[in-house]
Amino acid sequence: MAKIQMTTPIVEMDGDEMTRILWKWIKEILILPYVDLKTEYYDLGLPNRDATGDTVTVESAIATKRYGVAVKCATITPNAQRMTEYNLHQMWKSPNGTIRRILDGTVFRAPILCKGIRSYVPTWEKPIVLARHAYGDVYNNVEEKLDSGEKAYLVVTDKEGREVRRQLVHDFNGSGGVVQGVHNCDESIRSFAHACFRYALEQGVPMYFATKDTISKTYDRRFKDIFQEVYEEYRAAFEEKGLEYLYTLIDDAVARIVRSRGGVLWACKNYDGDVMSDMVATAYGSLGMMSSVLVSPDGKYEYEAAHGTVTRHYYKYRDGETTSTNSVATIFAWTGALKKRGELDGNGELVAFADRLERATVATIEEGEMTGDLIPLFHMEGVTPKKLDSEQFLRAIAKRL
Repeated sequence: MAKIQMTTPIVEMDGDEMTRILWKWIKEILILPYVDLKTEYYDLGLPNRDATGDTVTVESAIATKRYGVAVKCATITPNAQRMTEYNLHQMWKSPNGTIRRILDGTVFRAPILCKGIRSYVPTWEKPIVLARHAYGDVYNNVEEKLDSGEKAYLVVTDKEGREVRRQLVHDFNGSGGVVQGVHNCDESIRSFAHACFRYALEQGVPMYFATKDTISKTYDRRFKDIFQEVYEEYRAAFEEKGLEYLYTLIDDAVARIVRSRGGVLWACKNYDGDVMSDMVATAYGSLGMMSSVLVSPDGKYEYEAAHGTVTRHYYKYRDGETTSTNSVATIFAWTGALKKRGELDGNGELVAFADRLERATVATIEEGEMTGDLIPLFHMEGVTPKKLDSEQFLRAIAKRL
């Protein structure tokens, strides 16, 4: 058959460890035989980020602003152990944080549901979509280690640099310690709110937003107030569709979500969203079964898997062992990007291909062929699950495709 043609490239951001191996196989087995794939390639593997002084990450984000659609492999955010392992020049920041800061978007994460895969929370019958603010907070922080006797202040200056306010954060007179400064911007919070309300309306689902304004009476309260201001612009449309918008405290939101039947959009600040998206993904069965897309205020899209680089499996693969690594979320990152590229370019063939690949992936699991992480979760009368290794699973999908 003739390959499906693409008129505009997507930005391809390669990554690290086991997901980098899966990335190559997914292209070779599931995409390249059918699509004349056009990408602008950036190697965001940790060795190349270190070699380029992390400029490659910035370049990939700028390319995303230019082309409008990107697909990203999972990447390592280095800690002290990785500094030694990879002989790094410095402890580079999270590439996701860098990309999100440049695109200033909202991350929407939704579970990939399959018949037979039971949620750990029995009442969750519908998807819980988690919207994560993708700017600021601890991901763009400033932090210092202090010695005993030092003091830390929060100092505000005017545009000429003159000090206008000063607050003592802490007097470290008894022992040393650490201090951290975080920020956010009204414009980014407002864009986040608009993205969430639009998504809830488009999907026809109620929406929760949660912070801890009882403790953070200025920082978190600003989020609450802006969301309420923006909601007033959408109130009539929400009421017309019979949809609820609820602001509540983050701990109350957790309790509500656990008791819910799903079918809700849960909007969270950056750090809360990072943690809660993993909780929701795991409760639905596996981190490998969660799709993720970053949507910028000006309509740029970056698709990725919601999990990490699967380090433990990579070490096994590197030592010549066979792994059974779940590639579903990475496949759905590719299908999401191809589908969006097709929609923006009016390329119906490309959209249809992405839909077929998603259906083939789900059908493979529902018919009993899957990776090891899903075996304990699979229960379907008359179907005995069969464990496949990483490459076998992709070839099983290819058969159905």
